[in-house]
Amino acid sequence: MTDIGLVSHAIAFLSYILLSLLLLRQWKTQVGPTVLISCALTAVWAGTIAAGTLTEYPPIVLMQLAELARDAAWLTLLLQLTSLQSSGNPWVHFERPWRVPGALFLLASAALILSTPALRTAGIAVPQFLNDMQLAFWLLIAVLGLLLTEQLYRNALPVERWSSKFICLAIGGLFAYDFLMYAEALLFRQLDPNLWQARGLISAIAVPWLAVGIVRQRQLKIDLHVSRQVVFHSVTLIAAGVYLLCVSLVGYYLKFTGGDWGGVLQLAFLASGLALLLSLLFSGRLRANLRVQLNKHFFSYRYDYREEWLKFTASLAGLTDDVPGGIIQTMGTLVSSNSGMLFVNHQERMSCLATWQMPEPDTGETLNGVSAWMQETGWVVDVREWHSRPENYQGLDLPEWLAARDDIWLLVPLVFRECVTGILVLRRAELKHDLDWEDRDLLKTAGRQAATLLAQHLSSQALVEAKQFDAFNRLSAYVVHDLKNILAQQSLILANADRHKNNPAFVDDMLGTVANSVKRMQRLMDQMRSGIRGNEATVLPLAGLLNKLPAGDSGQRPELYIESTACECHIVADGERLLTVFAHLIQNAREATPDDGSVRLVHHCEKDCVRVQIIDTGTGMTNDFVRDRLFRPFDSTKGLTGMGIGAFESREYVRQLGGELSVQSQPGEGSCFTVTLPRESCDDSDNLSAPPLATTDSQAP
Repeated sequence: MTDIGLVSHAIAFLSYILLSLLLLRQWKTQVGPTVLISCALTAVWAGTIAAGTLTEYPPIVLMQLAELARDAAWLTLLLQLTSLQSSGNPWVHFERPWRVPGALFLLASAALILSTPALRTAGIAVPQFLNDMQLAFWLLIAVLGLLLTEQLYRNALPVERWSSKFICLAIGGLFAYDFLMYAEALLFRQLDPNLWQARGLISAIAVPWLAVGIVRQRQLKIDLHVSRQVVFHSVTLIAAGVYLLCVSLVGYYLKFTGGDWGGVLQLAFLASGLALLLSLLFSGRLRANLRVQLNKHFFSYRYDYREEWLKFTASLAGLTDDVPGGIIQTMGTLVSSNSGMLFVNHQERMSCLATWQMPEPDTGETLNGVSAWMQETGWVVDVREWHSRPENYQGLDLPEWLAARDDIWLLVPLVFRECVTGILVLRRAELKHDLDWEDRDLLKTAGRQAATLLAQHLSSQALVEAKQFDAFNRLSAYVVHDLKNILAQQSLILANADRHKNNPAFVDDMLGTVANSVKRMQRLMDQMRSGIRGNEATVLPLAGLLNKLPAGDSGQRPELYIESTACECHIVADGERLLTVFAHLIQNAREATPDDGSVRLVHHCEKDCVRVQIIDTGTGMTNDFVRDRLFRPFDSTKGLTGMGIGAFESREYVRQLGGELSVQSQPGEGSCFTVTLPRESCDDSDNLSAPPLATTDSQAP
């Protein structure tokens, strides 16, 4: 029985000594010294009992004093933690200092323990009630510890219970076992030997809970660091031991239930179980996965992810000019790589978009196969690992041009909306050679952020390109519209050529019209090449500009009547484009008016503006048509002969000049288009008299 107690408390001694050594380097916090002292005194208590089992007469008083020191240390820790919850001061519990009462209670407890040897030394028999009082005292200590543990957990906020529950489980477990042991001792007036000997193992079982609780408890702020190799091999041995224990139990069951075959079945099962264990222990994939899980769940992260994320986001936000190259540089910095290439998915082909301090691959080199594999796995590919351990990358076939290059190190997927939109190729780093799971997670997370910026950059480029095409298409539509008008003039000449070809005046007019058409087409070609619509605006006399319009002798029906006023006013405009506006409005008026109707152009000056009215007696338009369809691009009532942009273009150009194009129309009565333009003052001789505005019911002379 003595040997069991020795082993039990020796295990507790070693466990708490190890925990104390781990805490020794990081104890400078509010309650850090108390944690260290509590673990150390628990080790002293376990060591005292273990050593006492080796002597013929165990030092009972020394064991009791060591236990008192241990319990006092844990109670002090609980009081400090609960005091921090209630007042923020570890020495003030609910606005009352407790150090002096605690010290007095400790002295009284020590006096009670020392009273028994004092009486024996004086030759006085120890009364039974004193022994009962001592057992009741130890029971009181256990109850006090349980009450403080319950108070610590109950007063913790919901978010704090994640960190405090393991502390409560560890310390509460120690005091709960003491409560069970001393309650039974007080009932039967003696300690149970089995409970006493198992006490060391119970204390050792609480060490893992205590270690996790210390790491999580924010008031402690202590990080425990254990060798990753020690943890890996310890977990492997424990798992193997548990596995062998289970196999032994099953084998034992087979032996006693298998009859004549029991022994054979037991040996066969044990052999197969051992073979399976060896297979698992020598599995490289299993060992790698176990290492990753241990590193994730038992150790502090090597990276400060908040700091890394802020720095990475700030670096991406600073990219303005060369975004693809900046992404390569920013991502490469994370793993100390100084060059790389960026491939993006363009028209179902993963082609190179940018390079950074690395030669661009030959035309035609792509990563389509790698993109499909990354889409399924989401892995970061280490090319060196792919060469040495291809079984880790099952199903991945690297292109020959990439596999043949010994300077390429990593392939990082850039994932946007769960699709691989790009692949980052990084050159081998000189300072960093191996990647662990944290490096890979950091690269994958940063890759998603970089993919978002890359997608935004590509979308912006596509939008700029679309705007350029839109501007070109808009210009093309205007040019085609002007060509249509020129074609209409040429068609009119051909229609009248047979009837008037012997008329010298017609021939002269035809030659002038053709020359004007050629000049206008040359100007349109220049506009298509330059991408600029029209010429620079200049100061023009309005009357001189309107005189260039074909009037009653043009041969078109109905004829155009131009009514001029005595005033001479000037405007600022591109004469050619403004003349096209008036020509378009006149042409539309003629097309809407029968041959026996009238089309008039009236212009006059006001103080700050000039007005030009084109009035016809045609079919007219409804208010709904004027509001909803007249100025809508590509909406025409002329069928295949119309493009629907003349009215829209005319109004837009008039608005560019600071004017307005308005319409008054009634079905069956005709229409009046009014062009209002800002007036340019050239001298004081301009006549400011203005006749009344014409209306749609004005008749031709």
